[in-house]
Amino acid sequence: MPVVQANGIDINYEVQGEGEPMVLIPYLAADQACYAFQVAEYAKHYTCYSMDLRGAGLSSKPEGEYTTELLADDVAAFMQAAGIGRAHIFGVSLGAAAGMWLTAKYPEAVKTLSLHSAWDKTDPFLRVIVQGWRIMAEALDSVTEMVIAGILPFSLTPELYAARPEYVDALADFVRGRPMPPVDAFIRQSGAVLAHDATTVIGSIQAPTLITYGRHDIVTSTRFAGPLTEAIPNTELIVFEDCAHAAIYENVEGFNAQTLDFLQRHSG
Repeated sequence: MPVVQANGIDINYEVQGEGEPMVLIPYLAADQACYAFQVAEYAKHYTCYSMDLRGAGLSSKPEGEYTTELLADDVAAFMQAAGIGRAHIFGVSLGAAAGMWLTAKYPEAVKTLSLHSAWDKTDPFLRVIVQGWRIMAEALDSVTEMVIAGILPFSLTPELYAARPEYVDALADFVRGRPMPPVDAFIRQSGAVLAHDATTVIGSIQAPTLITYGRHDIVTSTRFAGPLTEAIPNTELIVFEDCAHAAIYENVEGFNAQTLDFLQRHSG
C-alpha cells in the first residue's frame, strides 16, 4: 500500500475505484480497512482513498498530544501530498470529528461532508465511556482485545449479538487480523476524542453535509443531532432505526444505499 509524507508523519493509504475522489477517515483505533463493506460499493462510483490516521494502522504514531484538529491537518496534508483535489469527505465517529475540522479549516478541499455517529463536543457521558475503554486497554495490555470486549458491544445492538453471534465473531476475527495500535498510541488517539470540541467552527461549514445516527447508539446518540443540524447550514439527517453506533456493519445494505444516494445527488 502506498505511503506519503504529510504534516511531518508517514500516512498509509489505499486507493480503489474510479470517479470523483472520496476520502474515508477511520474511527478510533481502526485502520483504513474498517470501511471494507462501504468501499466495495462506493468504489463503483468514486475513487476511494482510505487512509490510516496518526496513531493507528501503518501510519506514524508519534508522541505528543493528538487533537481532532491536528488529525484534520493531517488529512489536508495527506490530500495535498497524494494529489487529491476537492473530495467527498466521509468519517464515522472519530473520523467524523476530524472531518468537521477539515471542512471548517480547508473548505476548498471538501465537496461534500458525511458525518456518521458524530458529535459536536465531548460531553460527560461520552467521556466516561472513552475513559473506560482506556482503562480496559491498559488492563488487557491489548487494544485489539479492548476493541472486541469494550467497543464492539457499543457498536452493535443486543439484538444482533443474540441473533447473529457468528457475525459478531467474524467481526472480532477481522479486528484481530488488522494492524492494531499499541496501547500508548491508543491513549494518545483517544485523547483526541476526549478533547473534541468543534462548536466554534462547525457553523462555518458550507459543504452539503449528511449526518447519520443509529437509533440505539448510546455513545454518540441522537442527542448530538440537534446541535449539529442547527449549527451546520446545509444538512440532511438520517436515523437508522435498527442500528447502534456502527450502522456500517449492522445494516450494510441500507447504510450504503442511503449514503450513496446523498453522494450521487452532490456529484458531478
